[in-house]
Amino acid sequence: MSDEPDRKPFEVFRANEYRDYGEHNLMELVGTGPVILEALGEFEREGGGAGQKVRMAYSRPGMSLTHVWFKSGYPLPLHSHSGDCLYYLIAGSIRVGTEEELGPGDGFFVASDVPYTYETGPDGAEVLEFRATDWMNIRFMAKGKAAWEKTVAKLKAKREAWETELPPSRKPAALPVED
Repeated sequence: MSDEPDRKPFEVFRANEYRDYGEHNLMELVGTGPVILEALGEFEREGGGAGQKVRMAYSRPGMSLTHVWFKSGYPLPLHSHSGDCLYYLIAGSIRVGTEEELGPGDGFFVASDVPYTYETGPDGAEVLEFRATDWMNIRFMAKGKAAWEKTVAKLKAKREAWETELPPSRKPAALPVED
């Protein structure tokens, strides 16, 4: 057991206490150049923020848990983090790189500084991100304007539909077809 006063041996956290990720200042953008800064600005203007909801579920020194809801067809740009991350899908689906589609109960591990990307399926995705740190950086890897233009085009195509979209865990389950 640690002697640090903020490292309690047992803690409970509740869903109604989750806070917007932006309130935490837990991630620093690094490795940017003019193309990436311009692209990130356009990404936000064209709906990047509208297609996601990122909330901090729990954080303490050396550990954090984030609940992420990316809406349908959300194109997460190629990036890396300075900390290891373990991802667990609780609802919806994603396609990671060239892998087959992942669904509820599936997950993946990404080591520190390994670039990755994914795109959500038709119902979006809710993901838990377990991190072995409470602070890390984010580095976007797509340096070319063409890659960012393709991502922004996907945002524009989905933005209107995202306005009324529910998280996949809150959508009514499809009724089984009777034979």
